[in-house]
Amino acid sequence: MSAPLWPAPTASAPVHATVSLPGSKSVTNRALLLAALADGPGVVRLALRSRDSDLMADALRALGATMTSSNESPSGSDWAVTPGPVVGGARIDVGLAGTVMRFVPPMAALADGVVSFDGDPHARKRPMGTILAALRALGAEVRGDALPFTVRGPLSGGEVTLDASGSSQFLSGLLLTAARFDKGVTVRHAGPPIPSQPHILMTVAMLREFGVQVDDSEPDVWRVEPGPIRAREFTVEPDLSNAAPFLSAAMVTGGSVTVPGWPAETTQPGDQLRQLLTDMGASVERTPDGLRVTGTGRVSGIEADLRDVAELTPTIAALAALADSPSRISGVAHIRGHETDRLAALVAEINGLGGDANETDDGLEIRPRPLRGGVFHSYADHRMATAGAVIGLAVPGVEVEDIATTGKTLPEFASMWADMLRGAR
Repeated sequence: MSAPLWPAPTASAPVHATVSLPGSKSVTNRALLLAALADGPGVVRLALRSRDSDLMADALRALGATMTSSNESPSGSDWAVTPGPVVGGARIDVGLAGTVMRFVPPMAALADGVVSFDGDPHARKRPMGTILAALRALGAEVRGDALPFTVRGPLSGGEVTLDASGSSQFLSGLLLTAARFDKGVTVRHAGPPIPSQPHILMTVAMLREFGVQVDDSEPDVWRVEPGPIRAREFTVEPDLSNAAPFLSAAMVTGGSVTVPGWPAETTQPGDQLRQLLTDMGASVERTPDGLRVTGTGRVSGIEADLRDVAELTPTIAALAALADSPSRISGVAHIRGHETDRLAALVAEINGLGGDANETDDGLEIRPRPLRGGVFHSYADHRMATAGAVIGLAVPGVEVEDIATTGKTLPEFASMWADMLRGAR
């Protein structure tokens, strides 16, 4: 049975809106896991409630933590987390969440019992061998090299060398649990540069906020000392990457969109939107009300290496498809292994609407061409769905397949999009 089609609204006038975003998925799932490994009860405030974060909470609960949510609202919820002994015998559903499939197995290796992992059909295609091989090298018993697989500990930690060029999550997954191993962990990266470096900085910064000693002074080497993870109250920042389609609406329609609560300092990769959208012709400014992006209704092409912010590629590609000059996106070969092969998917969908895009070895080339309406397939990928919504602002007749897939990180996307467009004038 085919997924339902969502008629992407076309803006009839410039959009002027303030869009409040729920918490960061990346920060939420790191904070929940650290809280579940801590030395006492803690609270994670303004946590994102989405499919990915709910899968993380379910996984932590299955491994022995008590997870209780309260203050439910569109802006997030507060999780009271009480750690417990990590127990075996659990069956973990990772869905399509990279953070669950790569962050939770090292925690499962603390258990003296088998923990089973599986997920959505496409999740079985996502790379897992790197982190599973690392767990084997550290002493865990691992059966399988991709989903489904099983992990059994305990392991004591030590030194391990891996190639994290396929995903920064391989490295983050080891680091987040490392302090709970008897010997801690020293991780050495050997291979091409690691993508999404800001996510590694995020992991290290959050470990330190939870009282963990991390030495990252040597290039491509991370040393985590064994010791307690301190229980604390932690507040999650708004998800800056999820701001991308809303801020893009200001550019496409010649309007203005403000996102409240944009942090002055952050490790979130989405903060690079400020420069990327400036380079594509927007006016970007911090105001007392938040980060404001103002557009002219014209979008300039861009040449950009998005290695560190690959999750923004679908939105930047959507803008490039509407631009008045060619664009070249590079450094993102690894997103072929994300929720779908995002490079192939973007080329297929942009060209399916009459565009002119092609893949390169590590990215995309997109040239201006008038677009027409049609179906924009989402491939069960939340960022593909929002990219289709951006194009639909300027192109009548675009229908996005399965807009509900945005529930992975932004469950209220469709209603938020409609609310934003009510401010078109």
